[in-house]
Amino acid sequence: MNKTSILFGLTALIVGGVIIAPQAVQAYRGDPNVTGPNYTEERHAAMEQAFTNKDYNAWKEQMAGRGRVTQVVNADNFARFAEAHELAKQGNTEEANKIRAELGLGLRNGSGMGQGMGYGRTNR
Repeated sequence: MNKTSILFGLTALIVGGVIIAPQAVQAYRGDPNVTGPNYTEERHAAMEQAFTNKDYNAWKEQMAGRGRVTQVVNADNFARFAEAHELAKQGNTEEANKIRAELGLGLRNGSGMGQGMGYGRTNR
């Protein structure tokens, strides 16, 4: 192969990656009206029931280790996370985002960046 073919191939891979990668990463953005890639009506109903009952184990089972949220939310802080979910559903996103930041779940603006868990900036 000559250098032109290799350069063309690498350029095509890079351009393809730049176009495809942002669409492949579909993380939750804090808007309860936007459904994610794992949405089904059955899963949604199970999740809502878990939030209503503040049932961490049911939520954890539905999440199946997906996303950073499963590393941050635990049995001790799930009730607070469920409260944020309910506030967001009611349209009170400002209060919901405060709770998310308190839990270490930063949203778009970089807030919450790990809250001392080794991620992002530290204020030392």
